[in-house]
Amino acid sequence: MPDPAMSAAIAEAYASAPINQVIWHTLELWHPAFSAPIRVVRDGVALDARIEAGAARDPGAVVTFVAYAFDVVPPDQTSTGTPQCVIEIDNVSREILAQIDLAVTRAEPITVIYRHYISGSESVGPETDPPLEMTLISVSATPFRIRAVAGFPNLLNLKFPKLEYDLETFPGLQP
Repeated sequence: MPDPAMSAAIAEAYASAPINQVIWHTLELWHPAFSAPIRVVRDGVALDARIEAGAARDPGAVVTFVAYAFDVVPPDQTSTGTPQCVIEIDNVSREILAQIDLAVTRAEPITVIYRHYISGSESVGPETDPPLEMTLISVSATPFRIRAVAGFPNLLNLKFPKLEYDLETFPGLQP
């Protein structure tokens, strides 16, 4: 089933795989204990790209994603259990390890935001709006690799429908 949050440009790039287009995969890790978000791109060089206007940190700003080797194993599509994915970042710096060590001592979870960009439109914004946001369930870190399991929030306890129907927003509800 197609992803409605995915732009037509990225869907075309995935379907046709043109040789002149590059798809950059990025991760943003955030925790209240971090001094700044950890932003990485799966590439050999850093990427300056605009994040979405609805982002919680630096909305609509052009930010730098630092080049790192990482892999994201997407969640299985099953009818049972909560979907989880595995994220591995290789050769992490001491600064990132220090921030991860600080975050795991606190009760708040680490949030991971996955965005992807196509070449030529990185100044416009990510190709999915809203981007995929997950919560880290478990983290193990060594000087060579961070391995984390990420999942989605507890979907059973979310409100449905998510909208608040009030008279200010929906004046047609007045009798």
